[in-house]
Amino acid sequence: MKSKITTALMVLLAVFITLGGTTSCKSKKRLAREAAEAEYKSKVEQATKDLNAILDDETLWSLEEKEARVKTIKDWNLQNDEVDKLLLKVEKKLARERAQKEEEERSQQEEENANTTLEKNFASIARSGNISQANRTINETLELFESPDVPVLIIIKQNATANDYDRPTTIEKYLNYLKDQKISPNKVFEIKYNANGKIKELELIKK
Repeated sequence: MKSKITTALMVLLAVFITLGGTTSCKSKKRLAREAAEAEYKSKVEQATKDLNAILDDETLWSLEEKEARVKTIKDWNLQNDEVDKLLLKVEKKLARERAQKEEEERSQQEEENANTTLEKNFASIARSGNISQANRTINETLELFESPDVPVLIIIKQNATANDYDRPTTIEKYLNYLKDQKISPNKVFEIKYNANGKIKELELIKK
């Protein structure tokens, strides 16, 4: 009789263990699923927040940081309609910003190149011991301007409200001055261009 009771208890215990194990397994799966759902929801919320902030210019991120953030959100592969629509809008916005930045950098580079070319030519004219060579450099330099009469303004003193200028001259007269005096005392401060990319005004400053 005792043996039968022991056997029955062992069977019952085995059932409990089996049921407990099944319940525990299901509980772990449920917890894992809930954790995954919570993580997904958190990423959707964060992505929506960040993308809207970029669209509304409410971040202090650089263009590169915004592009990196968009890449991270795309890598999440959330497959959420709202996020996908926001991504499309943000990518178009950042593409415009990228194009604008590249254009500004190109213009800045062109201006720096023009500054370098002018100052190089100024120095060459001033140092040249050969009149013919100096005249050739003057003619080459004049090709950068819309006319030989383009005004040249020379800053002699910078003030908080306004600059003090030397007597105005023209680019042709200034280049001949460099040739005659054999010195180049000024450097480029600002260049203004016309619609055709020719210099229409040149501002210099004492070195």
